[in-house]
Amino acid sequence: MLPAIIIVDHGSKRAESNGMLEAFVARFSEASRYDIVEPAHMELAEPSIAQAFDRCVQRGATRVVVMPYFLGPGRHWKHDIPRLAADAAKAHPGVSYLVTAPIGLHPLMGNVIESRIEHCLQHAAGQADPCDVCEGTDDGCSMRQTAGENNSDR
Repeated sequence: MLPAIIIVDHGSKRAESNGMLEAFVARFSEASRYDIVEPAHMELAEPSIAQAFDRCVQRGATRVVVMPYFLGPGRHWKHDIPRLAADAAKAHPGVSYLVTAPIGLHPLMGNVIESRIEHCLQHAAGQADPCDVCEGTDDGCSMRQTAGENNSDR
C-alpha cells in the first residue's frame, strides 16, 4: 500500500492563503498516484499536522509522508515539523512516518518560476487573465514606475 501524504505549509491568518494550500492539495491528489492526501498547516490555521495525521490513519494509512511545502531548509523543516509529526505519530503506535526535504533546488522549480513570470508579464500587458493567486483580489500584477523616472530604456 502506498503511504499517505500530508502536504504542510506554514499556515496563515489569511483564509485565502490557507485556501491555496487546500486547492493545491486537491490538484495534487487528483494528479498523483496516492490514495490518501491531506493538507496541514504548521501553525495559525487548521487542519494541524496532528489532525491531518489522524485523518490519514482513519482512512487506513500505516505509513505517512509529511511533505513541507517550503522552498528552503529552515528551522521549521529542521525542528518544528519533525517535532509536530513525532507528536502526531505518538497517538498511532505502529504507524511509521517520514518528513521529506522541502522543495529546495528541485530542477523543475526554474520552469515554475519562468511560467509565473511570463504569465504575470502577460497579465500586466492586458494579454492574460489574473493568475490563481491574484484572481478575485485587488492585489496583483501591474507594471509600476517610480514617479519622475523614465524606465523605458531599461
